Amino acid sequence: MDVLEAIRYKRAVRAFAPTPLEADTIEAILQAGRRSQSAKNRQPWHFIALTDRDKLTALSELGTYASHLAGAALGVAILTPDPAQRWSILFDAGQAAAYMQLAAWQLGVGSCLATIYQSEAARQLLGFPPELQLHVAISFGYPQNPAVLTERPRPGGRKAFDDIIHHNGWS
Repeated sequence: MDVLEAIRYKRAVRAFAPTPLEADTIEAILQAGRRSQSAKNRQPWHFIALTDRDKLTALSELGTYASHLAGAALGVAILTPDPAQRWSILFDAGQAAAYMQLAAWQLGVGSCLATIYQSEAARQLLGFPPELQLHVAISFGYPQNPAVLTERPRPGGRKAFDDIIHHNGWS
């Protein structure tokens, strides 16, 4: 699958098969995040790779719509310095998340973003230092319904190209 095809067909997957991911698959996903671009090449992120079911379940309870983490084969917590210091920190974390998700899709692995609202509870759970914050985690796993990897997108779901693209100005 080429990159444009992966971008076009990738979708959020929230229901995972109970199959664990292979170590080389996990490493490939994490390497994709590590290799992503960042402002001034600062690479402001740290990743905590989670495969422990108890920790995944506990983390899933720290975000309103994060329940999919509990069934994931892998969860990745993306830690950053305080984004109030520089807006680009969250943009950079988003780049890392996107790279990991596209690499996962290429490998037949589904994923979904989860916003973590209880950052101090997450710190207690995962033990990361006070200078870092956790706002986003990603669930990864083989889809419970493998057909999502090969189904073509249904009509709709995305705004029309001409409704959101403007050339050389707003008009």
